[in-house]
Amino acid sequence: MKNQFVLLCVSLFASASALAQVSFDQVLNPDSEPGNWLSYSRTLDNQRHSLLDQVNTETVEGLELQWVWQAHSLEKFEATPLVVDGVLYTVQAPNDVVALDAVTGRLFWTYSHVPEVGRTCCGRVNRGLAILGDTLFMGTVDAHLLAIDAKSGQLLWNTEVADKPEFFSITMPPTVIDDKVYIGTAGGDLGIRGYVAAFDVKTGAELWRFSTIPAPGEFGNDTWSGDSWQKGGGAIWNAGAYDAEANLVYWGTGNPAPDWDGRTRLGDNLYTDSVIALDADTGELKWHYQFTPHDELDYDSTQVPVLVDMEWEGTQRKLMLWANRNGVMYVLDRTTGEFLSGKPYVAVNWMDGFDAKGRPQRVPGMLPSPEGTLIRPHVHGATNWAPPAYSPDTGLFYVAHWEDSGIMAIEGQFPQAVGVNTRQTTMGDVTLEPFFNNSDEASGMIAAYNPRTLERVWGYSLGNITWGGVLSTAGDLVFGGGKDGYFVALDAKSGELLWKATLGGQVNAGPMTYAVNGKQYIAIAAGTALFTFALPD
Repeated sequence: MKNQFVLLCVSLFASASALAQVSFDQVLNPDSEPGNWLSYSRTLDNQRHSLLDQVNTETVEGLELQWVWQAHSLEKFEATPLVVDGVLYTVQAPNDVVALDAVTGRLFWTYSHVPEVGRTCCGRVNRGLAILGDTLFMGTVDAHLLAIDAKSGQLLWNTEVADKPEFFSITMPPTVIDDKVYIGTAGGDLGIRGYVAAFDVKTGAELWRFSTIPAPGEFGNDTWSGDSWQKGGGAIWNAGAYDAEANLVYWGTGNPAPDWDGRTRLGDNLYTDSVIALDADTGELKWHYQFTPHDELDYDSTQVPVLVDMEWEGTQRKLMLWANRNGVMYVLDRTTGEFLSGKPYVAVNWMDGFDAKGRPQRVPGMLPSPEGTLIRPHVHGATNWAPPAYSPDTGLFYVAHWEDSGIMAIEGQFPQAVGVNTRQTTMGDVTLEPFFNNSDEASGMIAAYNPRTLERVWGYSLGNITWGGVLSTAGDLVFGGGKDGYFVALDAKSGELLWKATLGGQVNAGPMTYAVNGKQYIAIAAGTALFTFALPD
């Protein structure tokens, strides 16, 4: 009976959509078919901006719930779906892939991978998929990379990425470029030596690997004292970016290990808390920039890099925008890695400027101490994994982040939360828990920044902190949500609240939008469910 049901669902799937092969040209240039959402941030430059404008500042107040898909998992729901020709693909944690009718939410098929092992610091989560041809790619919490047939849900190949999955895991969405699929390893808090690797999309064979912690004889190894490099952390656990003209792939790297005690790993600890630019074909390091040298407060730099082409001081430049967990916003030249600008966007007291080469200047005494030192921002940062957005229409950079967060850093110990209610430190719950903020405690905000000045243009205060990302659209809207379960639509130019819905579960994911048969949909995961909205017919 079960097999008959599966066959029926596959039959319905085939009749509902003649799924075309997704070429790399489509993934690289998705503007020709804006109704689809073909990669984690829609585009490989991670601007997370949609050309759809049926839902706009004039019509958004009419948004209505269309369907809800309830996941079976009680884990955090941090994934952004893909949509191809009316079929929506997403994951339920830790490692189930589902195919749904993007119009009705009807389930077509499910593929389940049962992890044998797999430890993560912060929940057995999965942030999404990649697609090429008619193949879906997913990383698993036991550090495997899977290829799954997008039409049938059948496993095509299964590659073991790490040989010690008790320490390594994969929580990030893969990146597909030409004939390669790229994935990085999480587990930096467990003392791994992090890396990113490229695999053949047809066979799953590993093509190259780049370790984020240099070995003896490699540049940067002298930034680690003794043999601390062997378990130095530097995990890669969030989405990367790609510049086709430069043929460079970019990822942010995680914290050094041990997280909060740097006495056993003296030095800058390259390439942790950095952005690395690698040759997409060979994995050769082209440049790096380290945001937080010798980090002792877990300021992972695994935020999503956003690539923008714009005029900078009178010259057209290829830029990278980065709102970092350490509370500072950056503009880098993404071809050379040159530091162009940096400025705190929240309360920051661990640094007070940059030297001529863009190295942060540490404030004396702002380090973990036996008696405890109040350091801002919090150990979970000003922002974390939540994807930002950039609108070429407004020229603004949109970031969901925390305001006024801080932590008491005690030498050799887990940092202690500041404030009466320590629930603010919980990393991405599923259920709603109230947090009554005092004016000097952490709160959530969605804000717009001018990339040329890094000045805040507007800010919308959320009712609680946020772990969720944002979406920008050609309808001059910005969508986002927070820990209180509200999903909001803001005017992209002014930040004015135009619409909101309560979803009954914490928003931990990035919103996305797609269109089927001329109708635009907005989708967001909250709690343990996926919610989809549209205008009434």
